[in-house]
Amino acid sequence: MTDPIAAIRKRARTLDKTIVFAEATEPRILRACHQISELEIAKPILVGNKDEIRKTADSIRVEITEIEIIDPQTSELTEIFATQYFDFRKHKSISETNAKTTLLEPLNFANMMVRQNVANGSVAGSVFASREVIKSAVRLIGTEEKSQPISSSFLMILPHFRETDNYPLLFADGAVIPFPDSGELAQIAIASAKTFKKLLDIEPKVAMLSFSTKGSARHKEIEKIFEAIEIVKKRKPELIVDGEFQADAALIPSIAQKKAPDSTIAGDANVLIFPDLNSANIAYKLTERLANARAIGPILQGLARPASDLSRGCTEDDIIDAAAITALLT
Repeated sequence: MTDPIAAIRKRARTLDKTIVFAEATEPRILRACHQISELEIAKPILVGNKDEIRKTADSIRVEITEIEIIDPQTSELTEIFATQYFDFRKHKSISETNAKTTLLEPLNFANMMVRQNVANGSVAGSVFASREVIKSAVRLIGTEEKSQPISSSFLMILPHFRETDNYPLLFADGAVIPFPDSGELAQIAIASAKTFKKLLDIEPKVAMLSFSTKGSARHKEIEKIFEAIEIVKKRKPELIVDGEFQADAALIPSIAQKKAPDSTIAGDANVLIFPDLNSANIAYKLTERLANARAIGPILQGLARPASDLSRGCTEDDIIDAAAITALLT
């Protein structure tokens, strides 16, 4: 199979999207933005103090003269954004002064650019903790649907699986919701299927994972999965979803034949929905380290417009890939 990440980058080049970066004095961000611009994956915009950004770029010998820099302290957009932010947050009893102070922070300013369609998406997390990235995105960009939870997924590229090189799977939710109830689990499944389809243009086959396969055990946690599957089928009847499955039954055809012979996707799943954050996070890290898989994410799901979260240990390639994924999710 063609490398899915290479394909994602190639498709991003055709979209001409604008991606904004708030951590603009981080060397990895500057190097990545230079590459994003050179490769024409997207048009990067840096948010922050222009002198500090240029000083950092000079110190690491990165050329950024072709990249737009916006300083919230001097931009004419700040007053406009502050007024708009006050209008939709005044029910939270914030003052106009507080609204402007909020918008002077680069992360918030960047996400307001996305909300107001000045940029198509944002990427952050190389410096900020995930909770800060998600909090700002929810507050400034908002959710796709009212009261919809934000979730995450990881695109896992396995070196070799099912007799295929560069095999893609999606794991969810490994970064946001610790203990999803049945409704949240259903929304994670729906959002993850949408992410998989948008990124790879492959039909998602969603497996709801557990320690049981098709009733081989009884427990209240399995009841939660049954309920989640029913919710998904009612909300998205066209979506291929089944469970509950143990991981081997979801992924290995020979085992699926024994444990779930009547299932439409057993042994052929490509989107794996884990019952809680513990299991998803452990699984993606084990897959990454033991199978030498590449893990891309967390990819945030459920926002009104795309904002991507990076690991603070991210590489420049991770940042470039996050920008390409963000472009495809617009």
